[in-house]
Amino acid sequence: MKIELFDTTLRDGTQGEGVNLSVDDKLRIAQYLDDFGIDIIEGGWPGSNPKDEEFFQRAKEIAFKNARICAFGSTARYPDKIASDPNLNALLRAETSVISIFGKTWKFHSELGLGLNEDENRDLIFGTVRFLKERGKHIVFDAEHFFDGYKDDSRFAISMLKAAEEAGADTIALCDTNGGTLPSEIKKIVSEVRKHIQVPLGIHAHNDSDMAVANTLIAVEMGATHVQGTINGVGERCGNANLCSVIPNLILKMNLETKQSINLKKLHSLSHFVSEVMNLTPNHRAPFVGKSAFAHKGGIHVSAVLKNSRMYEHIDPAAVGSKQRVLISDLSGQSNARYKAREMNIDLTTDKDLAKRIVKRVKALEYDGYQFDGAEASFELLFRSETGEFTPFFEVIDSRVYVTYGENGHTVADAVLKVSVDGEIEHTASDGVGPVNALDKALRKALVRFYPEVATVQLVDYKVRVLNEKQGTGSKVRVLIESSDEESSWSTVGVSENIIEASWQALRDSINYKLFKSSRKKEKQKKQAPVKH
Repeated sequence: MKIELFDTTLRDGTQGEGVNLSVDDKLRIAQYLDDFGIDIIEGGWPGSNPKDEEFFQRAKEIAFKNARICAFGSTARYPDKIASDPNLNALLRAETSVISIFGKTWKFHSELGLGLNEDENRDLIFGTVRFLKERGKHIVFDAEHFFDGYKDDSRFAISMLKAAEEAGADTIALCDTNGGTLPSEIKKIVSEVRKHIQVPLGIHAHNDSDMAVANTLIAVEMGATHVQGTINGVGERCGNANLCSVIPNLILKMNLETKQSINLKKLHSLSHFVSEVMNLTPNHRAPFVGKSAFAHKGGIHVSAVLKNSRMYEHIDPAAVGSKQRVLISDLSGQSNARYKAREMNIDLTTDKDLAKRIVKRVKALEYDGYQFDGAEASFELLFRSETGEFTPFFEVIDSRVYVTYGENGHTVADAVLKVSVDGEIEHTASDGVGPVNALDKALRKALVRFYPEVATVQLVDYKVRVLNEKQGTGSKVRVLIESSDEESSWSTVGVSENIIEASWQALRDSINYKLFKSSRKKEKQKKQAPVKH
């Protein structure tokens, strides 16, 4: 059997807390999903808001290669007013080839929410589906609250599915809307449903019990061929089934085929693209696509991975577009240092004690509060300073920071720096919204004459962690700074009882790392330049 992939990131996913997409955002994600190989993209609920209506109008202008766009809505409000129902007519105006319709399959919801008896609810589902089928639409019937409804009154729940099937529904998706069903229950119930329903079955699982991916996979094992979910599992409450976990499990672990050809090597980039467009911080611990999914920290683990990565990796990271990472920390052994040296193209054969010295130095620094598994740029500078490849590109001779509070309550920060570059001194000052911002601006201002490339550096993220809270305002803090330029991003660390000093350490490392990268790039270009005769 081939699995049909139904993505609802643009509809159910946008109901998640903190998620807000413009029409342009939705169109960009839709095109990425299409390129990835998704079969059906649920774009929103036309008639519910102007944004979704605009999305469907603009989506008509795009020539999707693989996916069909789907409009979402509910059954009609009244059994005897189906043809005039505003919701159904808005769905038709969207002019999508696929429509997903949800209807009540839990007796409790039907009676309390809609005030309908069993026959009226059945007529509502039947009439709605047939009305849309007669107009040439491919219909996915979402059986809302199906598993709760089945456990409450299985006869009623099955009767509602039969109504959709008899009216011509192409697929019936069983929804665990409240996300409270366990895999063992999914297995039993889907098996029973298959005895009554002949059209293809689908699964729509929510993650309120952290079971959405497991429930999706077990439903497929029991015969479901239509899978609904969202990228990164975004969605209402605890989210939906995470397609970034579901899809690789279906293909790599269950050896199933999807209707469209999926390029799994694009999974990592898809996940991060959606996070970026949604302005959400990626989950570093997400399976398959997270930054930590194939990260190794313990020295024994790294030693084994160097011999054969299968010992501690369930798949080849490259299969999903991810990368293996080895972290340096107080748990590291010399294997970690050797791995990082190989990664940075550092030859250890000329200095056999280098790995041992690096590990000893890292462990001493981490004892003092440093953390290099989140600040790999600082670690690289440390490593290369030990090999003699790196020396700081500038020296700060003097620095002063002033913070003043005006009568109107506004805070003003000023930084004054005296910086030396190859013996030449630059004296400069700058203000900022805070002391760290002022230092950042003053340092760039001082260096840009010598190193114009520092103008491209941007501070992307700034994190402060208190390391020994019981000492109150005298506590030691660790500052992690993430920076980026036009090509890449990197992270640096600083530690001190003085938050300004800790920030200053991380900031200096960030600029030094940028300049180190630039110098290496210039050296490489110089070597590759054709020789003039």
